[in-house]
Amino acid sequence: MKVAVMSYTGTVGKTTIATHLLSPRMKEAQIIAVESINETSEGLGVAVEKLKGDKFRELFQKLVRAEDVIIDIGASNIEYFLDGMFKFEESHVEFDYFVIPVTNGTKEQRETISLIAMLSGSGIPTNKIRVLFNRVETNVEDEFQVLLNFASKNNSAKVNTKAAIFENELFDILAIKKLSIEKVLSDQKDYKALLRDNKDADEKKRIHWADMFGIKCLAKHVSRNLDVCYTELFS
Repeated sequence: MKVAVMSYTGTVGKTTIATHLLSPRMKEAQIIAVESINETSEGLGVAVEKLKGDKFRELFQKLVRAEDVIIDIGASNIEYFLDGMFKFEESHVEFDYFVIPVTNGTKEQRETISLIAMLSGSGIPTNKIRVLFNRVETNVEDEFQVLLNFASKNNSAKVNTKAAIFENELFDILAIKKLSIEKVLSDQKDYKALLRDNKDADEKKRIHWADMFGIKCLAKHVSRNLDVCYTELFS
């Protein structure tokens, strides 16, 4: 599967989505960052290839040869990317999906609508354009009314309110600790037992054990959310 993650808006979570949602569920997929910092992936040891925004020909060559790839497009370079894609006629056919993350600010929703209109107006089929609701606080229907009103009147993108990632402090914690959800969940240490059986241990160790136990609890919850989101996003 070949997926482009893109938005006119910075800081809507494109790199987090590429790293924590897509990459673990697209096991063989390479991540290519188009002028995106992508510190999240690199910090977790995920291989990331970087390309300049105006090098679409080079990107296209890689795209044609790849079976599975995630293209993380920095907001400041999306115009370069779109210009290159439209110059290479029908190059959009090489992509299976264009994933557009959106957060609940009015500006972010309006810019998402503009990007959907741009992609749809350029001949990209509705089914290929997928909206992902990110950093949802409680309820998509309440928080994204601007975008949902547009979607109810325009069949130009696949908008599924269940394709949502809910706000959680875990992503910031993982970035600081340079951990992935997979690494946390595969850790076989029983931190609760360590706390219970080592009451006289060094306080620094006990704080670490308690912290890791809490992170594991958060990771289980977030992983279930991401599983649902991935299924709904591509259903």
